[in-house]
Amino acid sequence: MSVQFFSKLSQNYIEILEDDEHYDVTIEVGEDPNVKIFRAHMIILCHRSSFLRQTLTLNKKNNNGVLNNIKLSNVSPEAFQIILRYIYGGIFSSNGRDTLDIFNVLIAADELLLNELVDYLQKYFIENKTEWMEQNFELTLRISFKSNYLFEIQQFCTDLMVKYPEKMFKTLDFESIPEKSLISLIKRDDLQMKEIEVWKYVLKWGLAQCKIHNSKPDTWKDNDFKTIRNILKDCLPLIRFYSLSSEEFVKKVRPYKKLLNKEIYDEVLRSYLESNHEPGDNILLPRYKIIDNIIISNIVNLNIISTISRWIDKVDFNSNFSYLRELYLPYKFVLLLRGSRDGFSPRKFHELCDNKPNTIVFIKVKGTGEILGGHNPSIWRSSGGWNQSYYSFIFSFKDKDNIKDSILSRIKIIDKALYYYDFCGPSFGGSDLSLSVCRFNFRANPSKEYDDNICKQFNYEKSIRDTEDHFCIEDYEVFQIRRK
Repeated sequence: MSVQFFSKLSQNYIEILEDDEHYDVTIEVGEDPNVKIFRAHMIILCHRSSFLRQTLTLNKKNNNGVLNNIKLSNVSPEAFQIILRYIYGGIFSSNGRDTLDIFNVLIAADELLLNELVDYLQKYFIENKTEWMEQNFELTLRISFKSNYLFEIQQFCTDLMVKYPEKMFKTLDFESIPEKSLISLIKRDDLQMKEIEVWKYVLKWGLAQCKIHNSKPDTWKDNDFKTIRNILKDCLPLIRFYSLSSEEFVKKVRPYKKLLNKEIYDEVLRSYLESNHEPGDNILLPRYKIIDNIIISNIVNLNIISTISRWIDKVDFNSNFSYLRELYLPYKFVLLLRGSRDGFSPRKFHELCDNKPNTIVFIKVKGTGEILGGHNPSIWRSSGGWNQSYYSFIFSFKDKDNIKDSILSRIKIIDKALYYYDFCGPSFGGSDLSLSVCRFNFRANPSKEYDDNICKQFNYEKSIRDTEDHFCIEDYEVFQIRRK
């Protein structure tokens, strides 16, 4: 039998802290004029804080065994008083304490590598003090990004700046934010800023770090460019230059071309001059914008929606770089059917989607992650056989993050663009892209789920898969498209 009496043990250790006779360490905490000396015990401090263990071990080697004295100028005496009670008794209470005092305890705990207390206080602030952190955002941002451990507070700060960048930049001294914070911000796909504004703020930050007050590059010397380029070396690769318009690039980026890698600059320039030039690999896609009522999908993202919208409207659809430009989102997509919610049978498809014009189908292939689909400007019906369409098309993406290798296939034989039958779900060209049930199985069970799905090129311009093998569906969605 084992019984643990932690409460009594904790109380005993608090009594040791208050013992003025048997201490062997003095700790000078704070900076003039707010300095306080605390008495403590080396063995307890060493086993409770790796930071204090390292500091005391170093001191012990240098003081020939006499009373240890250490200084903690970066910690406030008030915060350290609370920290000591935690170190000795495992006790922390926020009751009756000012929020700034608790934040100072977090700073001190981080300094002393008290990971257990750091984790607790980060969670406390995230769950209870978000309003205070917003009101004291500059302090919260600066302190959290000085640390290598305050990840949750850092994430909170970055999320806030991503969501309200203009508001944040106007309320804080943007030029003084830590580089680590700036990088965490501009890495985000969901940063709610136009790319030209991202470029403007990054450039402004870089100039401030170099203390160059003249922002006119035609007055800079080669050494100025070299200095700024070195300051921004980790930021420049995160700017999505391909998302800029040609006018923005010429007017706002070209004057600073000496800051950029020559190969990258030439590639971006070629993207505006040669639409058929092939984009390189690993180019960052446009950032997502939080736009209500565009689409709610489990299969596709806004980059795919932007690409498909360009195909529908034939906007830059012949340019190899169109998917890298600013998102094109003139439509909202209204969900009619989701297989994982409504079922995978032709009967359910016709029940929910028939006689609704201008629909688009997204299919996620089980086992490969491929996304297949098609656009039908007309309507769906459960009978009638072949139907014509002048503007329908089918498409594929290797996965939702691979836009570069997408395939667009427009209708070739207009009179056989669509196929209507009760055992078929969405069927483009009969077999170019078709979800259906084997007729025999369908006659035996009209609610049977799809078991005969295929992509085999006949009536559209090209095949959208590398194989003509049948495939299984992980999920599929049908949306009706409406111009905003």
